[in-house]
Amino acid sequence: MKELIEKYNVAVPRYTSYPTVPHWNAETFSKEGYFSLVKRGFAKANEEGLALYIHLPYCESLCTYCGCNTRITVNHAVEAPYIDALISEWEHYLDRFGEKPKIREIHLGGGTPTFFAPSELKRLIDAILTKAIATEDASFSFEAHPANTTREHLSVLTSLGFDRLSLGVQDFDPKVQKAINRRQSPEDVQWVTEQARELGYRSINFDLVYGLPFQTEAGVLNAVEEVIRLRPDRIAFYSYAHVPWMRPGQRAYDENDLPKGEEKLNLFVKGRELLLKAGYEAIGFDHFALPSDSLYTAYQNGRMHRNFMGYTDLRTDFLIGLGASSISDVGSAFAQNAKSVEGYIAQVQAGEIPVVKGHLLDEQELVIRHHILNLTCKHGTSWRDAPGPEQAYMRNCLRQLDEAEKDGLIKSGFYEIKLTEKGKFFVRNICAAFDKDYQGDTVVRKYSFGV
Repeated sequence: MKELIEKYNVAVPRYTSYPTVPHWNAETFSKEGYFSLVKRGFAKANEEGLALYIHLPYCESLCTYCGCNTRITVNHAVEAPYIDALISEWEHYLDRFGEKPKIREIHLGGGTPTFFAPSELKRLIDAILTKAIATEDASFSFEAHPANTTREHLSVLTSLGFDRLSLGVQDFDPKVQKAINRRQSPEDVQWVTEQARELGYRSINFDLVYGLPFQTEAGVLNAVEEVIRLRPDRIAFYSYAHVPWMRPGQRAYDENDLPKGEEKLNLFVKGRELLLKAGYEAIGFDHFALPSDSLYTAYQNGRMHRNFMGYTDLRTDFLIGLGASSISDVGSAFAQNAKSVEGYIAQVQAGEIPVVKGHLLDEQELVIRHHILNLTCKHGTSWRDAPGPEQAYMRNCLRQLDEAEKDGLIKSGFYEIKLTEKGKFFVRNICAAFDKDYQGDTVVRKYSFGV
C-alpha cells in the first residue's frame, strides 16, 4: 500500500461537482442564461421538490483548518440584517419561479449556523416555508458546533421540520484542538447528541478529520472510539485539505506538523477498521453509516446522491444556494453568490440575485458529470446504452487507467468500470481520468492531495 500511496498521492479534485469550480467558464456564463435555465429547470424539478442550501457564514472564532467561507465576529447585531438579506434573496427567486415551490431539502451550513439565535433561525425558516410547500418526504438538516448549540436551538429547529444535524467533532486531542482553534469536549458532544435524540432527531452525523496538525494514530483512534461510544447514525471521516494559499488561517501551523503519505492514510485505514468492526458500513469514499440509517439504505438501493451539500439520501437535481458564497446547481448550470457579506447584502438590497460567477454545462460535461457521480456514489459506472460518441470518450479515458487496473484499483470492461475495495481509497484519482479539465501538474495549486 505504501507504494500505491506514493504513486497516487497527487492533487485531484474532491468532485462535489463537475466541472469543478476552478474550471468554470466565465466567458460563456451570463446571468440571463442562468435565470433562463432556473425557470426551465424549476418547472421540472418542482414535481418532486427542490433543495435549498443556506449559508450562514458567521463564527465567533476562526478554526484554522477550515476551508469554508466564514466571517469572524462576536457582534451578534449582524444576525438580523443577514437574515433579512436571505429572505429578500428568496423572494427574488420566488418571483422567477412563477408558482409556489415544493421544498424537499433544506440544509443550513456555515460558518456556524448555531451562531444565530433560535428566534432568528425561526424567522428565516418561517419566511421560506410560508411561501412554499414541504414535500411528504422532506428532510431538513443543519450543522452545529457542539460547544454553542443549546436545547432551544434543537427544539426550535425540530419544530420547523428539521430532523437531522451534523456535529463538527474533528478530533478530541487537546494539542490538535489548540492548533486548529477548535475546542469541544466529548461531554459537549454527548450532551448535544442526547438532547437531539430526546427531541426526536432521526439522524445525527459526526464529522471527523484526519491529517490535521499534530495528529497521532493513538489520538485519532481515541477520537474514533469516543465517537463509536456515542453511536451517531452517520460519520464523515474525511481528509484535511491543506491549501494555505487559499486559506491563510492554515498558516497558523507548519506544514511539517502534518501527517503525510502512508502515515496520514494509516489514520484513516485504522479508524475505518474500528468503524467497520463497530457495525458501521462504508459508503461513498469517506462516509460511514449504520445499517438502520436512510443514507445506507439509499446507498444499497443505488439512490445515494452527491452535491455541494455532500452525500444525501434524497436525490434533488435542482439546488438553490442562498447567502454569501452559496452555489446553486440547477442541473445544467452552476452559479455562485458574492463571497463577501457586504457585497452579498448590497446586491440583494439593490434588488438583484447576487450571482457573481457561474458555468453553463455543455452536453459533454453533462455526460462526464453523470459518470463521475456514479463513481463517487456507486463505485462504478456503465455506458453500455450510451450514444457512440459517449462510448468512444469513455473508452478513451479508460486507457489512462491501465496502471490503476494493474495495481488492482479497478476492474474494467468494454462498457463499464468498477472500483475494487482497494480502489475506493483512490476514487478521486479514478474520477480524474474522466475529467477533461484535469491536467495533472498544471492544477497542483488548485486542489488538495488525494490521500
